[in-house]
Amino acid sequence: MSGDIHQDIFIKASPSDIYSAFMDETQHSAFSGGASSISTEPGGEAVMHDGQINARNIELEPGRKIVQAWRVAPWDEGQYTMLRIMLAAEGDGTRITLDQTGCPDDMTEHLAQGWEARYWSPLRAHFENR
Repeated sequence: MSGDIHQDIFIKASPSDIYSAFMDETQHSAFSGGASSISTEPGGEAVMHDGQINARNIELEPGRKIVQAWRVAPWDEGQYTMLRIMLAAEGDGTRITLDQTGCPDDMTEHLAQGWEARYWSPLRAHFENR
């Protein structure tokens, strides 16, 4: 069995700034607190949080969409979730819609909480401190 995560977040920053924060390894490392190496090409690899998260870019539309096959390093080889992040301008910021499918049941809640702790809260602080 597998679980799914759906989150709808608002952050006061433009879609292009949010996309850059996710896909620029310097910014990603700065706001997430762990070293990152991120390809900006479809098919390219991303390693985040000091190697704890590994991903392969499936579809990238700057300022609009990030789709990755995404996994936690200790998972069995070949075990991935599908991550889809959509960005849409809304008022003075961006509506972020995250859908992560195929999460191991015993990890779904942990992963959902991790998005707030490792991404949304730090991203809000990142853009407030600019």
